[in-house]
Amino acid sequence: MDFMYDFRSDTVTKPTPEMLSAMAVAQVGDDVSREDPTVNELESYIAKLTGKEAALFLVSSTMSNQVGIRSHLTQPPHSIVCDDRAHIHRFEAGAVALISQATTYSIKPANGIYMTSEEIAAAIVPPGDIHFSPTRLIELENSLGGSILPLDEMKKIRALATEKNIKIHLDGARLWNVSIATNIPIIDFCNQVDSVNLCLSKGLGAPVGAVLAGSAQFIETARQYRKLLGGGWRQAGVLASAALVAIKTIWPKMSLDHKRACKLRDGLFELGISTVIPVDTNIVMAKVSDVNLNVPKLGAEAAKLGLKIRDAQAPVVRFVIHHQLTDEAIDLLLQAFRSTIASQ
Repeated sequence: MDFMYDFRSDTVTKPTPEMLSAMAVAQVGDDVSREDPTVNELESYIAKLTGKEAALFLVSSTMSNQVGIRSHLTQPPHSIVCDDRAHIHRFEAGAVALISQATTYSIKPANGIYMTSEEIAAAIVPPGDIHFSPTRLIELENSLGGSILPLDEMKKIRALATEKNIKIHLDGARLWNVSIATNIPIIDFCNQVDSVNLCLSKGLGAPVGAVLAGSAQFIETARQYRKLLGGGWRQAGVLASAALVAIKTIWPKMSLDHKRACKLRDGLFELGISTVIPVDTNIVMAKVSDVNLNVPKLGAEAAKLGLKIRDAQAPVVRFVIHHQLTDEAIDLLLQAFRSTIASQ
């Protein structure tokens, strides 16, 4: 069945004609030998954007996060403090344990939205007791579930990490959205961390890739781990060219995604459905249990209208807005909700 619109994730976007045109004429070389001019251009751009000394183009945010973590954690035993919902903790196939030989101490934020510096301070495991794995890294995620970790809170966490001599890695897969939503430059967030992952294939809609940024020495280490994990690609400028176009053409329009997410939130609210966390950017975490919604039935109703959603029964369903979803798509999804509720 053909679907007009897909709400499952912002990873489902297709390359735009501008991206495909750029890929067809991209200047390329051997990236393992650092001879691909388009990859070099992308990495230089991201390094400047984040205020870091260097950057590294990788196949995915999962690889970027894991290479980054492994480059920070060189000698076990060690542990990471992170949010209980963090992508590295729940959705990266146990890679932290396998690749970095690290354990995670996860926090369920009391405010239900983001970790605070006080909660992180309480979770840090100091060195000295042989029964425990000392904390060597704090991992933050911004946005998380579409909600924003405020810059002021990141500054407090930075001060704590400096005091404790602990590094910070930021999974900024959707930091593009955060910057647009807050009107705060990406560099301001990145100044509070030692390394950052930026995804290119989520909200930006590029077909493949992520970029890891940090100090020059850190990126040299990361480059070796990228190769070790099979990520040493060759004429990757074909992909880097699409990413550069995505940054130029899609990033400036992300506020439209956020407005449409709010439109969906408001429409759901009128139907008696709340969200479990604020809709700060492009993700709506709809608490469909508010109306005892039959989610598979919603999926069937949505499919009739040409929409694809996550249709497994759950108390909360995630809808992700991206640049290939229109106002019509939001209207059709709300129509599917109304039809489902009316027939229950």
